[in-house]
Amino acid sequence: MMPNPYFLTRMTWPEVEQALKTVKIAIIPLGAHEQHGPHMVESCDAVLAEEMGKRLTERLYPEAILTPVINMGVSPHHLHFPGTISLEPATVIAILRDMIKSLKRHGIEQFLILNAHGGNQATLGVAADQLTGELDVRIYYAKTTASAKDVMDRRLESKLYGHSCEREVSEALYLAPHLVRADKLEAADYREGRWKKLRPGNPLQGFYYYDEMTGNGCIGDATKASEEIGKEIVETALERLAKAVQEVI
Repeated sequence: MMPNPYFLTRMTWPEVEQALKTVKIAIIPLGAHEQHGPHMVESCDAVLAEEMGKRLTERLYPEAILTPVINMGVSPHHLHFPGTISLEPATVIAILRDMIKSLKRHGIEQFLILNAHGGNQATLGVAADQLTGELDVRIYYAKTTASAKDVMDRRLESKLYGHSCEREVSEALYLAPHLVRADKLEAADYREGRWKKLRPGNPLQGFYYYDEMTGNGCIGDATKASEEIGKEIVETALERLAKAVQEVI
């Protein structure tokens, strides 16, 4: 029988004190609260970050401990859709600073920020640069399933994916199916506009609101999602993430 993995939200302080004898790294799940079209709930990114964090912490037992999830992120591009809550990049960095400062007092000096929202990535680059020297710690960050891109390229039909698409819905069907409104799955309702000139891979990049790109808030084709695809993406990513962490801690 596997021992209980170290999830801070489920532990007493004496249990944490005992765990800290072997813990080398804290995993901080980072999500967002934003629109995900008509077929995914707005807590999607936060829940997926936490679920991936749980599974990664299990794989890294007894050397990893999972912190509470940061359930909002940098989402200004989604603000034209009702319900989205966006934090300023400086706010996200301030939250990370306070969490890391607190955990360092308990002897943890390595941190992995496990991010489920693409809009947070630029902020995490700044956070790692700024906080590593300021707090004298080692900070790593990773997008939850980005390391399984080869699986995505093989299994997904849409050329453009990444938000409430067959990739993200498939991951949710495997990790947290309650996030998905299975009777409301839709493909993207793309719109013409300048956004096509600002996507990665183009000479220019820049800000645009998501409703400039898609009328229903989705990209890709969620009707082609499946739990099977989600399982292959998630398990491949977890295997690679666990190996990568073990190589640096």
